[in-house]
Amino acid sequence: MTADSTPTSSSTVPHGAWPSPIDLDMITAGSVGLSGVQCDHADGSVYWLESRASEAGRSVLVRWRDGRREDVTPAPFNVRNGVHEYGGTSYRVQDGVLVFSDFADGRLYVQRVDSTDEPRPLTPDLPGRVLRYADPVLDESRRRVLAVREDHRRVGEAGGPLECVNTIVAVSLDAEGDDEGELLVDGHDFVSSPRISPDGHRLLWLSWEHPDMPWDATTLWSGDQDGAGAHRLAGGPGVSIAEPGWTPDSREVWCTDESGFWNLVIDGAPAYPVRADCADPAWVFSDPGWAAPDASSLVLRRHDRGGVTLVRVPAGRPAAVSTLASFAGCSELVSDPDGGIVLVASFPDRPAAVVRVAPDGHQQILRRSVEIDLDPELLSIAEPIQWDTPDGATSFGYLYLPKNPVAHAPAGSLPPLLVLSHGGPTAAARSGLSLGTQFWTSRGFAVLDVDYGGSTGYGRAYRDRLQGTWGIVDVDDCCSGAQHLVDSGVVDPSKLVIKGGSAGGYTTLAALAFRDTFAVGVSRYGIGDLETLATDTHKFESRYLDGLVGPYPQEKARYEERSPIHHVDGFDCALLVLQGEDDKVVPPAQATSIADAVRAKGRPVALRMYAGEGHGFRTSESVRDATLSELAFYGRIFGFQPADAVPDLQIDNL
Repeated sequence: MTADSTPTSSSTVPHGAWPSPIDLDMITAGSVGLSGVQCDHADGSVYWLESRASEAGRSVLVRWRDGRREDVTPAPFNVRNGVHEYGGTSYRVQDGVLVFSDFADGRLYVQRVDSTDEPRPLTPDLPGRVLRYADPVLDESRRRVLAVREDHRRVGEAGGPLECVNTIVAVSLDAEGDDEGELLVDGHDFVSSPRISPDGHRLLWLSWEHPDMPWDATTLWSGDQDGAGAHRLAGGPGVSIAEPGWTPDSREVWCTDESGFWNLVIDGAPAYPVRADCADPAWVFSDPGWAAPDASSLVLRRHDRGGVTLVRVPAGRPAAVSTLASFAGCSELVSDPDGGIVLVASFPDRPAAVVRVAPDGHQQILRRSVEIDLDPELLSIAEPIQWDTPDGATSFGYLYLPKNPVAHAPAGSLPPLLVLSHGGPTAAARSGLSLGTQFWTSRGFAVLDVDYGGSTGYGRAYRDRLQGTWGIVDVDDCCSGAQHLVDSGVVDPSKLVIKGGSAGGYTTLAALAFRDTFAVGVSRYGIGDLETLATDTHKFESRYLDGLVGPYPQEKARYEERSPIHHVDGFDCALLVLQGEDDKVVPPAQATSIADAVRAKGRPVALRMYAGEGHGFRTSESVRDATLSELAFYGRIFGFQPADAVPDLQIDNL
């Protein structure tokens, strides 16, 4: 697949109407999601998961060995889990033995990688995925797998638990589909990261309790191989411990934000004290963002402005740190038998890929997320920017300017601006190449991806800016970012757009309800009612808003005050609402109510509902229609004719 746009000439075309070879086939069917890298040191095989839009989003385990790729898990198995609803680490492979969770039934399966036998179930088949397993760890010397188990049985029954129950269990590798798991660790609201030491004698794990999220406060525990004799190693109130594990010689490793940044420690001693985050928020189960290629050093990722840096840290010698590689972003790291590091990396100017970084820094691409050749002259590279905010802080973001070698705008015109408010809200924008972003910049839009207060990668204090202020700080940071670009003469002040999905959709709707900065808003399954989110959501996030807004129902008035659905009279701009009909997080009635209110005010509004879609769009058909509907909406509102074939969008009041 190519997107070669080497120009023979450049035409004068209005912003937004530029013809572009970056189409939706590249964004949907032409790409795969890459995650979950692991390495089996027995033979050096590298494994990763591919989420394939061409197979309705099925996650397939793939092996790379001797320069060849092959699928490991047969159809229809979907290597994914629903623990905490968001899932995460769903498989483990060691010495040719694979254990994985199948999303369809929630069961654990075992499979010999080089065998032609079908995967064999270990855990029971119970209706409704009431038993779910995540973060598996193989303990072959005892013929078992350790995992986090989420038990939804009896929830809501008389005498039953009010919420699902999260524990760490041991499941026999010799089970025949009947082992629910022997209980090892319980008594906590949440547990994660069971990690058995290389010598097989000790176990590490994390726990946290309501109302904390794992980036607020966690406790790191150590016990014997069965979790007995547990004692606290680190963490507690106001301290987040993340990404625990072991060195090859069985020393304990974890990250702590006691210094104000997630920094690495070994056996409790600082290994790399730096004013930068070296871990990510635990939205999903994952392996650490560090790896131990040998007993004498660790390789870890450090979040910098604009990307991440891989550094090698000799054990006990922080001053001898050396740089190994730099990327726009990366996921968890694993070591291979030859001292290299394998990871999923993103780049500013090419698609994400599974990459092996050799000890000397040489990079080998094992798999690209999309096989495409992009003309460098077509790509808009992220520019890290910052600006002052109304509360006296500094906010951050990535600016992408319009770029297309075959088109330019009329003299004196400025581009429309799309302000992106990321989800989470405890998450972050990334500077890696996004074909979704390039879709817009190659058509003549500027894009500002905002890391508003509360975003990660900037330390604890920046993360805590959103405590108690969700709907205020994030909104102000997005508005002031747009105004900064207007004041700098970069974008058209009359063509400012804010858009986002889920929590980012809440920021979008709040900006439209409570500010007058933007001419257009686009909400993708955006949260309009904070009370609904606080009272009717899954366990993992059921107390999330205690920190972001305040305890409910004690602060009921504050929830109403900040919920856009109660302030639709403040909407005074054009609005496009994109919503899944089966959304359990944001009831479709919220989207309809907001669209109805904007329609009643006489402002332009369009509503697109997608059958079979929930909280987020998964099918290529929905992604395609939503994106082209958005382009059509901008064209009608801003007065240009898109070069693409767009839907005949029904826009009321226009």
